[in-house]
Amino acid sequence: MSFFGLDWTRRKEKEVERKIRANDREYNSSFMYDTNAIKTSKYNLITFLPLNLFEQFQRIANAYFLFLLILQVIPAISSLSWFTTVVPLVLVLSVTAAKDAIDDINRHRSDRQVNNRKVNVLINGKLMSEKWMNVQVGDIIKLENNQFVTADLLLMSSSEPLNLVYIETAELDGETNLKVKQSLTVTGDMGDNLEALAAFNGEVCCEPPNNRLDRFTGTLTCGTQKHSLDNERILLRGCTIRNTDWCFGLVLFAGPETKLMQNCGKTTFKRTSIDRLMNVLVLFIFGLLALMCIILAVGNAIWEYKEGSKFNVFLSRDQNTAFSAFLTFWSYIIILNTVVPISLYVSMEVIRLGNSYYINRDRNMYHARSDTPAEARTTTLNEELGQIKYIFSDKTGTLTQNIMTFNKCSINGKCYGDVIDHHSGQRLEITEEMTPVDFSFNRLADSKFLFYDHSLVEAVKLEFPEVHTFFRLLALCHTVMAEEKKEGDLVYQAQSPDEGALVTATRNFGFVFRSRSPETVTIEEMGIQRSYELLAILDFNNVRKRMSVIVRNPEGKLTLYCKGADTIIYERLDPSCSKLMKATTEHLNEFAGEGLRTLVLAYKDLDEEYFSEWKQHHHEASVALEDREDKLDQLYEEIEKDMLLIGATAVEDKLQDGVAHTIEQLAKAEIKIWVLTGDKQETAENIGYSCNLLREEMNEVFIVAAKSPEEVRQELRDARLKMCPNTEQDKFLIPETILGNTPKVVEDEHANGEYGLVINGHSLAFALESSMDLEFLRTASMCKTVICCRVTPLQKAQVVELVKKYKKAVTLAIGDGANDVSMIKAAHIGVGISGQEGMQAVLSSDFSFAQFRFLQRLLLVHGRWSYLRMCKFLRYFFYKNFTFTFVHFWYAFFCGFSAQTVYDEGFITIYNLVYTALPVLGLSLFDQDVNAGWSLEFPQLYVPGQLSMYFSKRAFMMCALHSCYSSVVLFFVPYAALYDTTRSDGRDGADYQSFALITQTCLTVTVCVQLSLDLSYWTVVNHLFVWGSLGMFFILTFTMYTDGLFRLHPPSFAFIGTARNCLNQSSVWLTVALTAVLCVLPVFVYRYLCCQISPTINDKVRFKVHQTKEPAPRPRRTKLVRRSTRRSGYAFSHAQGYGDLVTSRRFLRRPAQRSTGFTPTGRSPGFKPTGRSAGYSPAGREQNPKQKVEPTSLQMFRVVNDSF
Repeated sequence: MSFFGLDWTRRKEKEVERKIRANDREYNSSFMYDTNAIKTSKYNLITFLPLNLFEQFQRIANAYFLFLLILQVIPAISSLSWFTTVVPLVLVLSVTAAKDAIDDINRHRSDRQVNNRKVNVLINGKLMSEKWMNVQVGDIIKLENNQFVTADLLLMSSSEPLNLVYIETAELDGETNLKVKQSLTVTGDMGDNLEALAAFNGEVCCEPPNNRLDRFTGTLTCGTQKHSLDNERILLRGCTIRNTDWCFGLVLFAGPETKLMQNCGKTTFKRTSIDRLMNVLVLFIFGLLALMCIILAVGNAIWEYKEGSKFNVFLSRDQNTAFSAFLTFWSYIIILNTVVPISLYVSMEVIRLGNSYYINRDRNMYHARSDTPAEARTTTLNEELGQIKYIFSDKTGTLTQNIMTFNKCSINGKCYGDVIDHHSGQRLEITEEMTPVDFSFNRLADSKFLFYDHSLVEAVKLEFPEVHTFFRLLALCHTVMAEEKKEGDLVYQAQSPDEGALVTATRNFGFVFRSRSPETVTIEEMGIQRSYELLAILDFNNVRKRMSVIVRNPEGKLTLYCKGADTIIYERLDPSCSKLMKATTEHLNEFAGEGLRTLVLAYKDLDEEYFSEWKQHHHEASVALEDREDKLDQLYEEIEKDMLLIGATAVEDKLQDGVAHTIEQLAKAEIKIWVLTGDKQETAENIGYSCNLLREEMNEVFIVAAKSPEEVRQELRDARLKMCPNTEQDKFLIPETILGNTPKVVEDEHANGEYGLVINGHSLAFALESSMDLEFLRTASMCKTVICCRVTPLQKAQVVELVKKYKKAVTLAIGDGANDVSMIKAAHIGVGISGQEGMQAVLSSDFSFAQFRFLQRLLLVHGRWSYLRMCKFLRYFFYKNFTFTFVHFWYAFFCGFSAQTVYDEGFITIYNLVYTALPVLGLSLFDQDVNAGWSLEFPQLYVPGQLSMYFSKRAFMMCALHSCYSSVVLFFVPYAALYDTTRSDGRDGADYQSFALITQTCLTVTVCVQLSLDLSYWTVVNHLFVWGSLGMFFILTFTMYTDGLFRLHPPSFAFIGTARNCLNQSSVWLTVALTAVLCVLPVFVYRYLCCQISPTINDKVRFKVHQTKEPAPRPRRTKLVRRSTRRSGYAFSHAQGYGDLVTSRRFLRRPAQRSTGFTPTGRSPGFKPTGRSAGYSPAGREQNPKQKVEPTSLQMFRVVNDSF
């Protein structure tokens, strides 16, 4: 049963292994497996009110004000009316409850939207359309092309030959290249025969639910036969079926037990560092309040003992000194409660809401192409944006667009791709206004492919042999699959986006890859269809860093074509290529300097007799039972030598607009950026250089790729000692005491120079173990940039948690896919990019926008302003309320500690709500030390926020001391001015009501003058709020002290005529002026001396802005220029094993329609243009489409952490 949102059902025991029987719900239900339903909401109609109130009263402040309300209804204690507390308390609770209700309604809506999706489930031999929430473990379901996988499935059969299924895993690992899964033969033979599938009663025994995306172990028992299951047979929830008409799958894990959900991480309640500091300060204030009340209670006891008997004539009462002191203590608790006014929390929520509105309405963060504005999805974390020290970023789709474009190439020593001015001979920058190459001669060309160097297509038309060989190699040496659903409409499915871009470019230049079989590759060369016999594929792997194919052309000539990393290919070239190699190297250096991904191409003509002998040895090695991989590598090395160099390709993994400039700006703001990506090391490292995260100027970039814990520890230690030889082994932890807890904080250690760190997922798994995590953190923190490759979603979250735990720093995680959800939830601030990988990151984020470049404005402008405004607000708010309250304390020594208030009761009620509310809100919503342009021009302005310089315990104590001083002035100056004085009409001027009014006036004027000193940016609204509040004070004062209101309710308006009689005295106005000057003079002098002796970065920038007297500079969009000496720009996101797949008859698709000549063709939907040339998007989707913010799968699942 569920009661108050709590699940009290019997908890099932922790699984050791999972047993499932197909098509047997009764059997499977006995194990109490989770259904496919998800629940992210917290409340329902019945539980909302009690549960929400329970949560709200867990806040110390709310419980404190409830306690005060109870005290105020006790007549013997309270000298204030109960409505002074109940009205603001009800207001705060109502506003918070309404906000929580809206949030939970949205969660209910999202839950229903996902749970009510439909899928075909095999029930009683028929396919029934069922809601996702009703799918159970053991069900067999049918999925169709482009559908999301409903749960974790065992693939049973599919529409493709050999029961293959093509899936896209972007929401799991961020990779958009397609992957292949294949079912077992025993289940694949059933095809789409519903009778056979319904009769299937195989039993699966597998691992329990876990978060390992790359591993699965289990067995399938059919009759007497047992079949092994691994990850190649599993379709995970979050994947998308591509280019497969249909498939059937057996549900293994459902709902929260799926691997994706296990990686989602828990949703925790996020609070800002200011909120956490406020909790500490509130406890301190409570202690101060108790101390003051104890002092005044003791004073009352002493006064009662010594002086109380003299007043029995006027006040008939029992002389019980102890009881009188006890009542006085609680009376002063009520009177002095304004040290923690409830309006503080109301105002903070209003300020955060206002600053969130600025983010939502910022046109400079609006992405017109996708019609996506920035959105503050959480309104309680704005000021935290001004204190970020660490940014954890995904790569694919966040820093890059994940669109590969063929930009340049080098063929036989000549570079192609640049546009040269024929008159000056200078290279021109390519713009959209330029005329691209006309590919109309090729009817099979992709009409959206853009290339601007006309000389290359002329070389193709002139049939330069080296150019033809270059494109022939690219058309043959790959593992791309071609599909031609209608005549001339080619769709390429590439295992890596690099290959897709190269084959697409080759297609446009007249060498069109049409189809393949296990034995042949068919291409069209300048309109002539030619079929090459595919004799061998020498597959790619991370050690070889190259792939080769051996083909026989229609004329019978044998050729080996090879492409790979320059360093690898150069070692295997014929000595005759030395001159060409030198020219090609210069081009490679240029390509790498521009951040392009390079491959070197070479070929070798083979002798028939030699190849026959080699092929025999290859067959023997491929069937060897021992050392098979080593023997094959030796054979590959043998044949891949003495090759002839052709040239090199340069493909751009397009960065998002402004990424490099944004990273540069954030680095100037002392923000460290760590890239956590699922991509391979070479790809991530190359992008690091492309966007200037890694630079040639760095002293060294450490690569940690060890295979054992001991080796990882040693590599990390060696790197740390190299960066800082004098670093000590143990003395790096600082005890940080917070509320009695003493967590360990790793202090910042400074390296001798600039360093980078690249670590792969295997090594990171060891580095994150409890025995090594501090070693990893120390080493990584000393580096300017850290890149973690091949990391799982859970590892991303673990890295973030490690920094949060041991670094006294605020973290931000930014990503665009479901694989980033866990780290977005783990970080202090989560930012989602509405990109190509769906909206899962956005749904789990605190802030969202469309482009990485908007991050600099979010932090350097909105974040810094929000933090600065909140800190100014808190300093001023505490000042005005402490000053207001401390005057009561001094007055107590002159009123016999009787708990009499120094102010009029009406003034006490509306002081925070009317007289001082709007001016401080104006400061908190409109103030800015410098405008947005200068904030971006000087990122160093961000640094004080990281150091908590604007509001801290020290700043709070300074504020309290200033308030104490001001309260002394506010009490004793009017006291001295009225002491033994007479008015101009000869009457006595020293009475309680006149003193109260003068003190109120002095206080109101003083706090307004202090606010004027704090304001850096005066607007019409600020003028209206400040002068309007002062005017309102005098209007209400004269109104409340009139005869008419006194007649209506004499007890509430006892100060009749006081304003008229008091404020017409010139001495009163002199007293007000003197008091205000004395209160603000120390602040003015202190700030002036600080600006002259030790100016802050804010002071320097404001002085410079004042001197220039120029408008703020417009945001600059700088073009990245890298002058690199780094030769290899090699990066090839290809996976090992596809060569075997191609030649094993497993990778076949349906027979493609063949064409013997050029025919009119539509645009290939697999390739979408972006920028200067057509970009290869392996999923065949529109780039940056406008998407609704709704869950596209169940990745928005969250485990709600209810605190009880």
